[in-house]
Amino acid sequence: MISKELTKEKETNNMNIVVKIEKSGNRYNAVDSNGNKHTSSITTGARKRAFTNGMALEQRVNKSGKNYWWAVPMSEFEKTSAPVIDVSSIDVPAEHGEMLNFIHSSYSLKPEGLVMKELKWKYLIRSAVRGKNILMTGPAGCGKTMAAKSLVNSLDRPDFYFNMGSTQDPRATLIGNVHFEKSKGTYFSESLFVKAIQTENAVILLDELSRAHPEAWNILMTVLDQGQRYLRLDEASGQETIPVAEGVTFVATANIGNEYTSTRVMDKALMDRFTIVEMDVLTDEEEFGLLSYMFPHVDPELLKAVAEIAHTTRMESKSDSGKVSTGVSTRTSVEMAGLIYDGFGIDEASEVSIYPQFADDGGVDSERTFVKQLVQKFMNDGSDENLFNEEEESFDSMS
Repeated sequence: MISKELTKEKETNNMNIVVKIEKSGNRYNAVDSNGNKHTSSITTGARKRAFTNGMALEQRVNKSGKNYWWAVPMSEFEKTSAPVIDVSSIDVPAEHGEMLNFIHSSYSLKPEGLVMKELKWKYLIRSAVRGKNILMTGPAGCGKTMAAKSLVNSLDRPDFYFNMGSTQDPRATLIGNVHFEKSKGTYFSESLFVKAIQTENAVILLDELSRAHPEAWNILMTVLDQGQRYLRLDEASGQETIPVAEGVTFVATANIGNEYTSTRVMDKALMDRFTIVEMDVLTDEEEFGLLSYMFPHVDPELLKAVAEIAHTTRMESKSDSGKVSTGVSTRTSVEMAGLIYDGFGIDEASEVSIYPQFADDGGVDSERTFVKQLVQKFMNDGSDENLFNEEEESFDSMS
């Protein structure tokens, strides 16, 4: 009697575990509605069949108390999913109480792959719904652009993207060009940026603003000034200024610091036009968590080594007596983990993704030598060890 009750209780507890299958490259991952992965407990064949047939898999318990996975309609997975906030129908709340509720419940809108403290995410959302100009700062590869794009997706507003770092002709990019055709004569063709600032409630992303030409900064001065909010069109006849539409929010990213030689020292007057949100550099634990989320099938020990290598270089770069002048970015860590996932060793991944970032001047005292010695500490002696952490288990689907 007790055995039957325990079996029934176990079956009841597992009834709500339903997973959908997501294909990533050649892999079929099993994920529940909370983002937890169950890939290693389901055979590859079962996952592939479920994906091909558009089915979900539900965990059940047979009479002997053994877990197995059973194909069920995708609607069963959808029943377990948390309610999705339909942000497309959400306007900026007019009442203060409604706005407070929206801001402080917004952390659920942050994508799981973005590592960002709850306070800073809420501050980012609050600045956007209040119509502030936002400047995302932090070292290269720390997630500034990802955070900015996540903000755009969360608010589900019209969005426009401009890479200011690759802008060769600021006036053409931000204002437009004068053209001549025989049939039309001389005429002015306005830029996409002009269209963007005239789109109500648009979110305009100005990526790599710190690398922009100073002329671009001058053009943006009146656009970003809350007391002016207009763009002057010197070339356009009969239309000298274009007002910025209601609700337009500007989000910019910038690498701030002397170590970024390709960037310019940003104009203080321009920076004063922004609310600054500083991205945090991830700790080794946070970086390991991110890499584990992105590459669940790679040996955790290898991912931990990647995270610790990156963390050590960052700590060294901050020290007055540090052996390196810059640290390994999260972007590089992700690239390394991807190489390991694709079958490269940690030494090979380091050689192509990390070493080129460090100077080899000075021989044994060079930055590159220090980093090579650091990587060597995390090398595995066994070259034939399995790099992946997935164990296929058989299951009874006929019970």
